[in-house]
Amino acid sequence: MLTLSQILAIAIFIVMFMAIIAGKVHRFIPALIGAALTLIIVFFVIMKSPDSVVNVLNLEQLGQFRFWIPGQEHIVSHGVNWQTIIFIGGMMTMVEGLGGVGFFRWICLYVAKMVNYKVTPILIAFMLLSGFLAMFIDSITVLLFMASVTIELSRLLKFDPVPVIIAEIFAANTGGAATMCGDPPNIIIGTAFGYTFTDFVINTGPIAWIGMLLALGFFYFAFRKILTSSQGAPDTPPNQYPEPREAIVNPRLFGINAAIFILVVILLITHAQTGLSVALIGCIAAFLTLLAATKGALHVIKRVDWRTLLFFVGLFICVGGLEETGVLKMLAQYIGDISGGSLLLVMPLILWVSAFASAIVDNIPFAATMVPVIANLSQTHGLSLPTLSWTLALGTDIGGNATPIGASANVVGTAIAEREGYPISWGRFCKYAIPAMIMVVAMCWLYLVVRYA
Repeated sequence: MLTLSQILAIAIFIVMFMAIIAGKVHRFIPALIGAALTLIIVFFVIMKSPDSVVNVLNLEQLGQFRFWIPGQEHIVSHGVNWQTIIFIGGMMTMVEGLGGVGFFRWICLYVAKMVNYKVTPILIAFMLLSGFLAMFIDSITVLLFMASVTIELSRLLKFDPVPVIIAEIFAANTGGAATMCGDPPNIIIGTAFGYTFTDFVINTGPIAWIGMLLALGFFYFAFRKILTSSQGAPDTPPNQYPEPREAIVNPRLFGINAAIFILVVILLITHAQTGLSVALIGCIAAFLTLLAATKGALHVIKRVDWRTLLFFVGLFICVGGLEETGVLKMLAQYIGDISGGSLLLVMPLILWVSAFASAIVDNIPFAATMVPVIANLSQTHGLSLPTLSWTLALGTDIGGNATPIGASANVVGTAIAEREGYPISWGRFCKYAIPAMIMVVAMCWLYLVVRYA
């Protein structure tokens, strides 16, 4: 029998989730309203527990030395995951600096020139580029620039950019599954359980890139005829195609920001050895970027997506409400009971439920909700927490490919296409994305069983 506090925590969470799905307002608004209701009504009024508020807000963690330099010690995560929020904020700042000096447009044009501006090779090259960049930069940013340059090239070369954008979205989400900092669900999972960049590369990396190759073959055969048949005669002669160097706004700042990016990637790869937390690495990235920007630092700060960071804060508080009231422990117990505590049954259950749930709702809130569930499942039934973590990461990352709202990158990519006069309908997106998602998730299931069960 559910208690009143559990019923209210569930109701607040469901209404918040539905408001996010509806998309009538930016998702940070329902998240913050849900957070306020959780803190005031559930914790203060019903539970009369100020300790629950302190526990979920988790602010004291910010003043602890081991939060910033944990060494080999795992930082226990509960309530608001400040590691995730600070890291994403720092990376957003660095990415704004890189975008401002033309770094991403330069890479895209350089790759396009490498394949001689041929349409089908651009499809393949841009998929691989999206997947690779998403291993180090969040997939939202990758799509922001990839979609814009794809549309620019489509107007130049006279082809339909929609197939390429759909393939780029799939590639970014799949490539992002390979590392801890690639997709937001991985950051949430990694910081919650103390996994390193290398842990993800070793465990989800091979599966993600096998999935990438499968997706590459699928989209090649699905789109090559569409791309070639849609292509008209270019108005611009080949010798007047844009040169990569034209994208570089300021050569000096370009070099500095590229060096900062390389340094941050090295710090992420080696953070298990250096003992630095991802939150500190995010702060280093932001500080160096703002230092390099000098007078333009305020402009960079203004361009950071603060609303998304507020969304994360609100989301973690709402999930904390479910955790503090014991709802997520009950859900973990239910999953354990129906699976009989068998890893062979739990893995496909988490994988496929995560995949299809992430196709319907944004995979970030789903991942944040499931992290405490798999932690409880591991504790109560003795199942391997790392195996459950890799399963959840792959399910949420790749399942989010299926629909235009499954992941934040999908929303960004389709919005840019629509803004530029190339609307992508649900029917057209799902026609290609759903079969590709099912194929790659099925491969993940087989790989997970062979390697971990």
